[in-house]
Amino acid sequence: MSAASPAPQSLSSNARKMLPPLILHPFSDSNGPGKLMESSRASMMLQGLLPSGDQDRSELDRTLLHGRYQEIRMLFYVGRDINRWIDQCMDFIVRQPELREAGIRPQSFAAQLVHNPPAAVEAKLKKWQVGDFRAIFTRALGLNAVLADVPPREMLTDDFIRNYYRFADQIFQCTQSQVTFANLNDFPLDFDIFASGEYSRMLERQWS
Repeated sequence: MSAASPAPQSLSSNARKMLPPLILHPFSDSNGPGKLMESSRASMMLQGLLPSGDQDRSELDRTLLHGRYQEIRMLFYVGRDINRWIDQCMDFIVRQPELREAGIRPQSFAAQLVHNPPAAVEAKLKKWQVGDFRAIFTRALGLNAVLADVPPREMLTDDFIRNYYRFADQIFQCTQSQVTFANLNDFPLDFDIFASGEYSRMLERQWS
């Protein structure tokens, strides 16, 4: 959650201000979902939760690692979209006289998105059948804190790929603890979330 923050300055108006929307772009290729399902099954087989049939442990582990690498790729691109949105939000904040000195930092938006998004955003994520969005966003931001691009498979150790989510969770927590930042719940700010195609169609309707 957010670090302790200074008392927010009173705003000149109680009207809610709309932040830029968070726009998520497609990030998987046609093989992505299938590889992720295979990886999930391999993980359950390695844990003894499903029968492994004729597959030995080394084969299952290769399947698991391939799927985990696909997860890293997909989460990286989600994190890139989130960071682009956070940059846009910070640009919005510095142009608001009543907000620019209020202690709002990039970590404020990360905390809001992960821990307490607007009800409409959470409802849309559920509609998209995004189960644990908090883990997805946490790990996406954690990976983006250390990766400038998706590294080739051979650049990552098997141990990192196998346990990347543990590293990503810890990196996110480390990044959030670097500075003191304001809690966005203290401000009348709101935002929405769109898939890129959905947002493009909305703009087309407005322009027509």
